[in-house]
Amino acid sequence: MTDAEVLLEMRGISKTFPGVRALDNVDFELRRGQVHALVGENGAGKSTLIKILSGVYPPDAGEIRLAGQQVSMAHPSDAQGLGISPVHQELNLEPHLTVAENIFLNRQPLNRFRLIDHARMNREAKSLLHGLGVDVPPTRVVAELSVAQRQMVSIARAVSMDARIVIFDEPTAPLTEHEASLLFAIIRQLKASGVGIIYISHRMEEVFEISDQVTVLRDGKYIGSVPTREATMEQIIQMMIGRSVSELFQKEAAPIGEPILEVRHLYQHGALEDISFTLRRGEILGLFGLAGAGRSELARAIFGAEPYEGAILLGGKPMAANTPHQAIQRGMGLVPEDRRQQALVASLSVKENISLASLPALCTAGIIDTHAEAQLAEEYVARLNVRTPSIERQVMYLSGGNQQRVAIAKWLATKPKVLILDEPTHGIDVGAKAAIHSLMCALAKEGVAILMISSDLPEILGMSDRILVMHRGRIAGEFGREEATEEKIMRAATGEAV
Repeated sequence: MTDAEVLLEMRGISKTFPGVRALDNVDFELRRGQVHALVGENGAGKSTLIKILSGVYPPDAGEIRLAGQQVSMAHPSDAQGLGISPVHQELNLEPHLTVAENIFLNRQPLNRFRLIDHARMNREAKSLLHGLGVDVPPTRVVAELSVAQRQMVSIARAVSMDARIVIFDEPTAPLTEHEASLLFAIIRQLKASGVGIIYISHRMEEVFEISDQVTVLRDGKYIGSVPTREATMEQIIQMMIGRSVSELFQKEAAPIGEPILEVRHLYQHGALEDISFTLRRGEILGLFGLAGAGRSELARAIFGAEPYEGAILLGGKPMAANTPHQAIQRGMGLVPEDRRQQALVASLSVKENISLASLPALCTAGIIDTHAEAQLAEEYVARLNVRTPSIERQVMYLSGGNQQRVAIAKWLATKPKVLILDEPTHGIDVGAKAAIHSLMCALAKEGVAILMISSDLPEILGMSDRILVMHRGRIAGEFGREEATEEKIMRAATGEAV
């Protein structure tokens, strides 16, 4: 490629926040018609770099050139005016407006009376969606759409702005495999039309499937950039975390003791059907299943957050009341799949989140012992290596991996006998995954019984002492560590006889 094909140059970009050097002299380059993956651990600086490019933050140092011309952006509208369009993971659409109204928000076509020309807007939206291969009526209200359809609307909005650069941040996180394949088809279409694509993902398989170039950041620094076809997954992961991929699943043996959790004939209308299993002290029991299999419903029922029929015994004694309060009192903790909505209070500090489940033990006459609370938080921040400038830092400002550590720390502080981890490494980088896997092994050695729910097959195979597979609300298979294979697990998960 020649220099004339270079669309974007970011040189020497640096950015510092209070207590954090987010970016340190970072370079990034994007060419026309290229899908350039930007990868790194959570906290590596990816989001900060993209926010600088999108006009959210000004850089402290460095320059940005677009098609050879130096540019500066004081506001996101400046970036949009230059043809830079992010498709956010959170999908910032107005749910009560129609598809067409969202696509042309604040840019609606007007008729000769200076009123919104709805007919023209709907026609143009329909043409735009058709060109992207998206079958969504322009008059449909966005609140009625699936997550995948909303994402397609976000892409259509970006394209409608004559985008030269489209930024995808973890775009497949909420999508099924089929929906992800449709997204990739649109990305390839945009690429063919000369649009430059910046693609951010923790999923290495996707990076190698869709990208032409990979740039790696680590701890706010530029590590390197390589053509995807010349790279290996192990090479990229080693650049990201500074160590070998073989360290990701280092299962350490722990003595497995007596049964601690017994689930007997659990039933929940429409979700669970005659579920029975035993979890032993020091055991990591993996629970696998495809979407809709009932894994999270089972976790919530065991924890008392959902009604059920059947019996649950902890330490040989029945759970008399179906409430999370009793589950916590009896020594159970649940780290749910959605850490932002269900596991953490984003506006509270690291200290306050860690102490949330332990407040009864920290209170005297209803007053929190703030010194004891701080000591508890400091202990678990150190133990789990939570990267935070202070225990007073609001959780919303931490990386995904560090938020997950805080969510786990909250329950470890209660000294649980049983810990249920629902998708413990979902949406976090490979380095944070390795740290959480190491923590799980350490907890098992201490005698904690762990029920690990995961849709990541390598994680299930690598970390479990025993594996249960669910299909349509039932246990469809059970495998010991030595006998389990991907084929056996997938056959059970899809309802085939094993």
